[in-house]
Amino acid sequence: MKDNKAKEMKAENRRDFLKKSTLAGLAVMLNPVTNIAGTAENSVSEAEENSNASNKNKITFLITTDIHAQLFTHDEFFWENNQGVYKKRGGLAVLKTMIDSFRKKNPENTIVYDGGDYFHGHAIASLTEGEALIPLFNKLGYDLMLPGNWEVVYKKKKMLFDMGHANAAKICANMWHNSNDEYNGELVYQPYWTKFVAGVKIGVIGYTDHLIPKRQSPAYSEGLRFDHADKNIAKYVKLLREVEGCAVVIVATHMGLAQQVGLANNPAAEGVDIIIGADTHERVRVPIQGKYTKVIECGAFGSFLGKLDLHIENGKLTNMDYQLLDVDPQKYPANKEMQAMVNKAYEPFKAEMQTVIGTSKTPLVRYFVMETPMDNLITDAIKWKFKPDIALSNGFRFCQPLAVDSKTGLATITKEFLWNMLPVNSEAKTAVVSGQQIWDWLEKELQNAFAKDPSKRFGGWFVRYNGMEVNFTIGNELGKRVNWVKVAGQPLDLAKEYSVVACEREGDPDDTLCRIEHVKNPKKTPYLLHDVIIEYLKQHSPVSPKLEGRATATDEPQTLLTQLKGTSYEFR
Repeated sequence: MKDNKAKEMKAENRRDFLKKSTLAGLAVMLNPVTNIAGTAENSVSEAEENSNASNKNKITFLITTDIHAQLFTHDEFFWENNQGVYKKRGGLAVLKTMIDSFRKKNPENTIVYDGGDYFHGHAIASLTEGEALIPLFNKLGYDLMLPGNWEVVYKKKKMLFDMGHANAAKICANMWHNSNDEYNGELVYQPYWTKFVAGVKIGVIGYTDHLIPKRQSPAYSEGLRFDHADKNIAKYVKLLREVEGCAVVIVATHMGLAQQVGLANNPAAEGVDIIIGADTHERVRVPIQGKYTKVIECGAFGSFLGKLDLHIENGKLTNMDYQLLDVDPQKYPANKEMQAMVNKAYEPFKAEMQTVIGTSKTPLVRYFVMETPMDNLITDAIKWKFKPDIALSNGFRFCQPLAVDSKTGLATITKEFLWNMLPVNSEAKTAVVSGQQIWDWLEKELQNAFAKDPSKRFGGWFVRYNGMEVNFTIGNELGKRVNWVKVAGQPLDLAKEYSVVACEREGDPDDTLCRIEHVKNPKKTPYLLHDVIIEYLKQHSPVSPKLEGRATATDEPQTLLTQLKGTSYEFR
């Protein structure tokens, strides 16, 4: 009876508090996803409790992000002693072993989180619109997930299906349905998630990139709208602290490292303990300290696992430990059950995917910010096929590298790897543009990649091309970065018209090509980019794409590996 009375008094006190709180109405309206663990009803046995005594005041977050549907162990790129080094990393079955091993060390207090861009990037994802990836995600045992910028690739309805069939809780505080549909402008997912663990309540607020409609093909995000995190983050931090009573407040983002550090320096983020970031595939090995909070980001392609330990004493967060760990198949043998599931998902497509379409004498890598061998291959193929003045490729980040085999001296390019390079098999589109349009467009693309205001940076890198050389100064102001441009070795003539070929972005206006607006004579060709590259490799293998000075900066080397400035962070 005493227990019941205590519960009633506690409930009455909470009701009284909510009535007085200015955030009461908001708290009721949001009805956030809550997961309670570690209560008396879920207590562990005495033996288990003793064995885990050292962890009872430690909360462990295991973090993946930007897996891009990479099923298997693959080549991974590292920067050591000013040169690229390649090692075997990743694989969902290897990742499963690793997650399970760490979860066993702190079973009651471990949270497994994915930061987005899981359902896109591999042929199996593209050909099944993400569905084949759902059981694999659930087998990995995630507790919490956030939609990335590529979760919209199969469009709104399919995003809702794929994420809806994932067992993990979903959060996103800045993605809404349009106001003119059946959802009437509501948030697509709960804005935050709470859990009672290690004797305290923690809260996680989620944010994806507000620039998704501009970064991706516009048709992908039709029916959705987005705002920058700073529009409501302070509100939710206050709600979690004052209404929910959270001892720890985390912000989980898919915005890119520059934007995330910008948010950490924004007064709106005051009260946030740490930002767990994603999107730009950066490998933060030491948390980056902003003015108001810290930032981490945990790599990509399932090659890395972030491990964040939060130490709790007397109901308060007292310390954090963070590690970025390689998903190394030599240290963590593949989980057999998980491998069997991966193989089953892959089997219907295996023969087609393993078809060899060409070879390369040089590694295919996409990690450099300004120019990459991988995109030089793509634009070489476009230039060869259509013979325009300029061939363009978007500044994509996704796709793990393909290393040269030490025995054969060649990298074997398969259809599977082609899908990794270009998971959306778009049509080639031609147009005519003036030299002035090219110059103005390059200034905009440099702003997208290097804007001094991080909130204005797109998640991708600088656009790639063949037929053109561009020199610029990254540190200059908007509109003053381009120093000179050459087309076919000659200075760009602002009054001259040039032919351009690029991929079609679904949903763009007809007279827009690769974000160049008001082009002349736009025309879709009957050729898909996959077919163009296959045809090119058939005639030119082995190819040897490399950095060759198509894009150069006065203030950074060609091997620039990050857009982030003003911190001690280095990509390696």
